[in-house]
Amino acid sequence: MSLFWRIFSLNAVGLVLAAALLLGPVTVSTPVTSAEALVVVAGLALLLAGNALVLRIGLAPLKRLGRAMVTADLRRPGGRADVAGPAEAAELIRTYNTMLDRLAAERAAGTARALSAQERERQRIARELHDEVGQTLTAVLLQLKRVADRVPAELGEEVGQAQEATRAGLDEIRRIARRLRPGVLEELGLASALRALATEFDTHGLTVRHHIAGGLPPLTEEAELVLYRVAQEGLTNTARHAGADRAEIRLTPVTGGVELVVRDNGKGIGDAPEGAGMRGMRERALLIGAELTLGAAPDGGTDVRLLVGGAR
Repeated sequence: MSLFWRIFSLNAVGLVLAAALLLGPVTVSTPVTSAEALVVVAGLALLLAGNALVLRIGLAPLKRLGRAMVTADLRRPGGRADVAGPAEAAELIRTYNTMLDRLAAERAAGTARALSAQERERQRIARELHDEVGQTLTAVLLQLKRVADRVPAELGEEVGQAQEATRAGLDEIRRIARRLRPGVLEELGLASALRALATEFDTHGLTVRHHIAGGLPPLTEEAELVLYRVAQEGLTNTARHAGADRAEIRLTPVTGGVELVVRDNGKGIGDAPEGAGMRGMRERALLIGAELTLGAAPDGGTDVRLLVGGAR
């Protein structure tokens, strides 16, 4: 029953009952006696109490809807309001849930396009770094080697320093290109890519252990890329912000898919707001329908978990 008809029915019953009593045994004199005034006040109080009860019950779903609107976050799946209450409130809640579903679908489609464009741009930049900048630095390094064979001995040390600086720059360019475009992921698969990622971060003052279980279920290319990027972002956050000296990557099969865990022994996230890195991880997880959780590790650090379903 709609809220309108609930309130109307209650008032109609009260008014009909009052009219029946007035036309029957109850009379109102002039001036009104104390007993008659007491009866009228009691009836009015009952009618008001009934209206208040109906309104409280009828408007309660709208209050729940308001709380759901305040806490809604399209980056986190679920969070739909329960359809309940009078017809108007139930219809409004259904419309709100439909709107959220449509927005979530549009956001997922937009995110997919944005992330796809981002990956293409990463690949383009990686190719240019490797093919253009890398080759230029290689040529400079070869030229410096020829110069080093001809310069006087007193300039040999300076030329050697220039060679070392150029070689370090070339190594850094190659490292950046590998991070932008994980060729090992395309060539050798997810397990090898995660092992290589752990080895790479060992040079950042971290001791990164990895446990990649065997017998992993088949995954789509998109799922493998998301798993790799989440592990990469998790280790990057650890190296930059956590103040940790140990980290761990675990990839294990679970019922219906795989679970990735990136854990460190740092200071944890505390009350710090989520940065662009965490938002990016959530966007990627939503893209493939995965579940991402962020919490405290057993030893007080940060624990990032990504649950991904297998390929169908």
